[in-house]
Amino acid sequence: MQQLPLGVRLPDRAVFASFLSGRNLQAVDHLQHVARADSSGLTWLCGPSGCGKTHLLQAVCAAAGEQQRSGYVPLAQVAALGVGVLEGLPQLKCLCLDDIDTVAGQLTWERGIFQLLRELEDCGGRLVCAAQRPPALLPWALADLGSRCAAAAVFQLRALDEEEQHAALQLRARLRGLELPDETWQWLQRRLPRDMRSLYELLDTLDEAALAAQRRLTVPFIRDVLRARRGQG
Repeated sequence: MQQLPLGVRLPDRAVFASFLSGRNLQAVDHLQHVARADSSGLTWLCGPSGCGKTHLLQAVCAAAGEQQRSGYVPLAQVAALGVGVLEGLPQLKCLCLDDIDTVAGQLTWERGIFQLLRELEDCGGRLVCAAQRPPALLPWALADLGSRCAAAAVFQLRALDEEEQHAALQLRARLRGLELPDETWQWLQRRLPRDMRSLYELLDTLDEAALAAQRRLTVPFIRDVLRARRGQG
């Protein structure tokens, strides 16, 4: 697991192999080229919460980090530290900025990001940004940054439908050495939120519980785990 700027660490599961491309295949293919340094410049991912933006940014960073220095910065978490968190980042060859819409409209931040983008481009580096909206719809304070972002390779990620959610959860479970029976998925469908972030967090919890108890992911076992979690809450 790679150590990144600001003490941010990538989770082991944040890789391309654990991401179900589905209807986002074109975006995933482009990002794999970015990670391999086959594509340079600026890439922009947008879409609603839970559609996989953070996963893909971390996957790019993890894959690129096998060959070159890379970094992942969650701006929503570190923005309060000030624009100084960008210092030293131009030394990287591949940089991923998550939640860039958090600082859009703030001139100091935009100037810092614009300078960062120019330095990365000068040294042949790559910048991947993620936001809920495309760059053309953000309230930029610095017109030059807004126009550069609008000219990026922009990909609108699509949230997974019900069938794809099932396949994505099965993929993640299989990579963890777990089996997710169809009846278990159907039971989860009726009782849990449909966003992938919640489902993946639950799978993390179930993985730990199943490992500790040496149990399969049956409906009775999951019911007991959820009951215990509610009790702790």
